[in-house]
Amino acid sequence: MEEVEIPQYFLCPISLQIMKDPVTTVTGITYDRENIEQWLLMAEENAATCPVTKQILPRDTALLTPNHMLGRFIRSWTICNAEKGIEQIPSPKYPLNKSHVIRLIRQVHNRELYLQALRKMVTMISENEENKKCLDEGGAIKAMVFFIMRSFKEGELIMGLEEALRIFHLVWSPTHENKQLVKDNHDLIEAILWILKSRETCNNNNQVVTIKTHAMLVLKNVVSASSSNLLSSLTLEFFQQMLNTLRKNSKNYLNQQATKAALHVLLDACPRGRNRLKMIELGAIFELIELELSNKEKRVTELVFSLLSHLCSLADGRAELLKHAAGIAVVSKRILRISPATDESAIQILGLIAKFSATREVLMEMLRVGGVTKFCMVIQADCEAYLKKKAMEILRAHNNVWSNSPCVQIYFLTRYPGQ
Repeated sequence: MEEVEIPQYFLCPISLQIMKDPVTTVTGITYDRENIEQWLLMAEENAATCPVTKQILPRDTALLTPNHMLGRFIRSWTICNAEKGIEQIPSPKYPLNKSHVIRLIRQVHNRELYLQALRKMVTMISENEENKKCLDEGGAIKAMVFFIMRSFKEGELIMGLEEALRIFHLVWSPTHENKQLVKDNHDLIEAILWILKSRETCNNNNQVVTIKTHAMLVLKNVVSASSSNLLSSLTLEFFQQMLNTLRKNSKNYLNQQATKAALHVLLDACPRGRNRLKMIELGAIFELIELELSNKEKRVTELVFSLLSHLCSLADGRAELLKHAAGIAVVSKRILRISPATDESAIQILGLIAKFSATREVLMEMLRVGGVTKFCMVIQADCEAYLKKKAMEILRAHNNVWSNSPCVQIYFLTRYPGQ
């Protein structure tokens, strides 16, 4: 391959490589942006100097001036020499500025320009984290709420809804302004539920699945910032829709993102006792066990078990778990196999059942499906002390029923005689 001589002024003085994004410092020397930013970042406080002139340099990267002319020369030169093995350099992507954000947000309210503006925002979000921050500070969340409510009021999944939901989820941060916007926004909850319930009217079913997935992710953000009053007023219809999402995922209609979002929403609603009763009444225990039976992802298991432990704190919840043929078995099997968080929830569930629902039939079921064996293993495993203590308490409480089991070690029986 023919050797190409690279013009000296195309090379960054720091890396001696062709500059992809040339910027000029206040000392008049041009560097590649990534290299000089890294140089300034690594310099000791108030001790940044120009690598070439050794003059003091401000650490503020905002003072780096893009050298557009040189950048165009470099890109043109790499294109002309591409056949000689020179890698082409794309145009650099620059962070948004406030005026640009304000202009884009105004366009979201314009029925002729909104779609183009939303798509630009999605592209900019994918480029760097600074763009997300800039959109958030510029009021993007408020604009997306407006757009979602517009679709809801018009009664159709309008073009751009997918982008608006995506922007909301990706840009969202729990700032005071954002929380104030959603914490008591019942209408926004209703709008998202409407999206989740909408029929597949689009020609592209994959697009509908994507829209509903992003709607669930937005709902997770909204509920996490909702007030106690809003959470207390959630309806049976709301919880039914969350369970429908879990059911659809167990049949592979929606993806794991939507499932995890629905589980997070249900967990956020759990501290309210009436909400737990609503979930139990709608069959949440059954749906959670069925979901876990088909699940292969660790994080989903952790969320399922955390939710089950909340629901089993109520008598109705424990009764529903015992009704499911695989209830005790699936809880027992997951102990010491997934994560410490799952172990804690599972032992909490079985502990509640052993304390408040301990009929002989239930206790023998625990023994038959391996729950008692797992208690013994927890005592001997490298677990947290409080989990060992909890497992020990359960074994002691029902020693009279399980004493003849081969899984209960003889040393345990002799170590605590008469218990």
